[in-house]
Amino acid sequence: MSTGTAPKRNRSAAEGIPRSASGARRGDRSAAEGIPRSASGATRGNRPIRKFLVRWLAPPLARCVYRSLGRSWNYVTENEQQLTDLLKGDRPVVGAFLHARTFQLLYYFSRPARGRWMLMCSRSSDGDVMTSLEESLGYRVARGSSGSGGARALAEMIRAQREDRQLHSCLAVDGSRGPRGIAQLGILTLARKTNGILLPVAASTASCWVNQRSWDRTVIPKLGAEIRILIGEPMNIPAQLSESQAEELRLELQQRLLAMHAELDARSGFADTQPLQAPQGVGATPSQTATLIASVSA
Repeated sequence: MSTGTAPKRNRSAAEGIPRSASGARRGDRSAAEGIPRSASGATRGNRPIRKFLVRWLAPPLARCVYRSLGRSWNYVTENEQQLTDLLKGDRPVVGAFLHARTFQLLYYFSRPARGRWMLMCSRSSDGDVMTSLEESLGYRVARGSSGSGGARALAEMIRAQREDRQLHSCLAVDGSRGPRGIAQLGILTLARKTNGILLPVAASTASCWVNQRSWDRTVIPKLGAEIRILIGEPMNIPAQLSESQAEELRLELQQRLLAMHAELDARSGFADTQPLQAPQGVGATPSQTATLIASVSA
């Protein structure tokens, strides 16, 4: 008669499964995928560190670096009187620009003499950094993008400009996800619902870095860069638009901005290996136009 407990059956041994493999079956995903435990643990352990860096260190660092760069830039504005006259008027200005040229324009329009402006910025972690930078420069920021919360952010901008007629706004016509150089319809909605004047603006410099990995090929001016700004001819957007009229105006704005940048790039000496407009980009279809026009009710 045995007085001890019966030994527990080793299921792994009974089934002929090596202990390491049975560990994987019990949920050790690293072992099952052939990933060293230390490597998978390091990946999980890095996530809090990355979140900390993005949330607490990246914003002040971005502000410091950008302000230092901005103070060193020399702006040369063409057709500046057009902007000056519009800012003195009784209608808000809705600035239209290409997403790739954002960094050249942020510092330019942040100067007190150029009025107060409202921007839209995505809800992503990169958007958190940009929002911190833009607010530090004096901008009012609505959070959202074409991918998430864009209609709500657009409605916020419309309400703000209706309530404060001296508040102006800017939107990247091809943001926030592209295609590069393809104008979207949100900016037309913003202009017509605020009775704002749509103003195309171009920026260019030869002394810069080009982020070739970003969808828009972001241009970042170098220290001491000379940046040329071209203020375009204003566009009046009717309060009521049919689908075909909206598409015509979208294409007109897109063609104006592309032509302005091509002209300004030639004068500044800027060159890129890729065109301003993504080759695969196509215009909005009439159904997309109708959807976007109806997406904001304010």
